[in-house]
Amino acid sequence: MPIIVALDYAKPADALALIDRLEPARCKLKVGKELFTRGGPALVEQLVARGYDVFLDLKFHDIPNTVAGACAAAADLGVWMVNVHALGGRRMMEAAREAIEKSAHRPLLIGVTILTSMGEEDIREVGLSGVPADNVLRLAALAKQSGLDGVVCSPREIEPLRKQHDASFQLVTPGIRPAWAATGDQKRVLTPAEAVAAGASHLVIGRPITGAPSPIEALARIESELA
Repeated sequence: MPIIVALDYAKPADALALIDRLEPARCKLKVGKELFTRGGPALVEQLVARGYDVFLDLKFHDIPNTVAGACAAAADLGVWMVNVHALGGRRMMEAAREAIEKSAHRPLLIGVTILTSMGEEDIREVGLSGVPADNVLRLAALAKQSGLDGVVCSPREIEPLRKQHDASFQLVTPGIRPAWAATGDQKRVLTPAEAVAAGASHLVIGRPITGAPSPIEALARIESELA
């Protein structure tokens, strides 16, 4: 089940209304910063209680002790996956990994390398050398060495990352659009089948499902494409 539905809503009530129209056996859910800030841990606990695997997409980036505590708190919520910024460095990522390994419930821990919104000029402005793809590959290798389970990556990075890492290293990919869906503000996209064929482990899909008249029918169309 590679599909993660992005709950990119401002109001928790809207997110809860959507999940009533989906099925936990057929998809996982992603909770990002805006929804978490409005709905808090209680919302995450509600989603978990309804049987959903939850990817808590908060991209922790702070000193090692602070990030370790945040990841331990996420594990206590029962989430399936949580992420940190790889730019926080090896000690931060190792502290995060050690924290979740001490938890009764150990979620997957993945790294965010370079934000997909950053181009070459942005990379230079923050003092990094090379093009974004170079930095993604280097930070993904550091994440692996630090004991993380995988990374978030854009569709353009799936193939080079998969050449470096075997199937046990999770590649979580946003920017996925079925052939029948509008691309919206995504500039470089792959269809679900293309992304899985390239080596993606999990596909983060939002508006093609959340904006459909029948989200469960949209989900079924994607499932049939993957089949």
